[in-house]
This record gives sequence, structure tokens and C-alpha cells, in this order.
Amino acid sequence: MREGHGLLFRAMAATDFDVKYVANLARLTLTPQEEKLFGEQLGQVLGYIEKLKQVDVSNVEPTAHAVPMVNVVRADVVQPSLPNEEALRNAPAKANGLFVVPKIVE
Repeated sequence: MREGHGLLFRAMAATDFDVKYVANLARLTLTPQEEKLFGEQLGQVLGYIEKLKQVDVSNVEPTAHAVPMVNVVRADVVQPSLPNEEALRNAPAKANGLFVVPKIVE
């Protein structure tokens, strides 16, 4: 057992998962030293996760956010829109009151 940040956790060996396989999935080329280092770091992360699995959360209400959220969008109220001439004022190309854009579909 190792102690880190006040939590005890079991340091998992790099052999518990395949660092080379994960690096390949991420399209990373690792040196042997990096494989060892990242294997140890991933082992520590997995050790913390194992420690968290031991916490009793049976009386904790599921939440989507750590703090209460309220509706953060503005009210849907009808307001006057931007006049067409003002909207097109800085358009690099316009025709018949519309923006002219390059064709991107062939």
C-alpha cells in the first residue's frame, strides 16, 4: 500500500493493462521510459478509482452537477430583429437581400 494525497491506494502494476495498446489507440509513440512512467501514473489513477469504489454512496442523491443549476438561458421573448440592410452591411458579397457564399457542395 502507498499513501498519496491522504488516500491509501494499491499501486497497480503496468502489467494490469497494456500501455503500448492504449498508446497505439491514441496514435502515440512512446519511448520505453515513457511507457514505464505512464504505466505507473495510470496505475496510480486506477488505484484511486478502486479506492473511490469503496465509498458508500447509497444515500447520495444522483446529480448531474456538483452545484445546483438554474436555467442559464435567457427568456424566449419576441424582440425586433436586426434590419436586413444592417445585417448585410459588412457582407463581402450580397444579392437580392441575401448573403452570397461560395458553393461548397459539388
